[in-house]
Amino acid sequence: MGRIIDLVNKGKTLVSDGAWGTFLQKKGLQPGECPELWNITKPNEVFEIARSYMEAGADMIETNSFGGTRFKLEKYGLGDRVFELNKAAAEISRKAAGNKFVLGSVGPTGKILMMGDVTEEELYDAFKEQCLGLEAGGADAIMIETMTDLDEARLAIQAAKENTKCEVFCTMTFEKTVAGEFRSMMGISPTEMVNTLIDAGAELLGANCGNGIENMIGIVEEIRKVNSDIPVLVHANAGMPIYQDGETVFPETPEEMASRVKEIMVAGANIIGGCCGTTPGHICKVREVVDSE
Repeated sequence: MGRIIDLVNKGKTLVSDGAWGTFLQKKGLQPGECPELWNITKPNEVFEIARSYMEAGADMIETNSFGGTRFKLEKYGLGDRVFELNKAAAEISRKAAGNKFVLGSVGPTGKILMMGDVTEEELYDAFKEQCLGLEAGGADAIMIETMTDLDEARLAIQAAKENTKCEVFCTMTFEKTVAGEFRSMMGISPTEMVNTLIDAGAELLGANCGNGIENMIGIVEEIRKVNSDIPVLVHANAGMPIYQDGETVFPETPEEMASRVKEIMVAGANIIGGCCGTTPGHICKVREVVDSE
């Protein structure tokens, strides 16, 4: 099967999967319920999500492990089951992926280093524990995502790089300021992200969540001004969320998302997928555009 990075370096544009969290909610995940526990209690439902993205044409699927560090799992009384839950997450996606790729999803811990509520060593150890479980379950790459703090991202990358044989990817989440600049919640720009993440060992970087595909184009362009070679992945939301009839809705249709795919490829994105609100329908349309180029 080879490596994802090798395919990108050969000039291939790849398609990733779409949303997991909003999909789990549609399948009945309740507020306050642990998504990662479903890997044990409702594996068939998790498998159906993964499989649906494969059938839509994705080259890779993530794992149901975004909140899989012990810091997140402790809130559900599951802090002693990190390895088990992450291994199960990867095994489910591995089964669904067949000969395609599995990205082990690693999200932020919710701890803030600069506030002193966690040490660098504690963060590193938490990410190491999670990554070992994902690798054991069959993940090809560790997908560190939705990061807002450079130090947390750096520690997650180092933990994955130094303790697994997986490819190591990292994306951060940016929002557009009133001045029209992109910044993470901690004030980091795409420009500031690039060299720090590469120096930490990331083999691919990019952005996820926080924006629809239109704004992601500007983020990719900014990354490319700093580095023209590093593989770039984008997981865009299905537009910006709106509150409608008592629920949060992501309004961008599959056709609307697909209409900007060529543009983001030209900007320099190598892997294109979705985040909040995107569905197998969105991924199917992205696949069609990528195949037509």
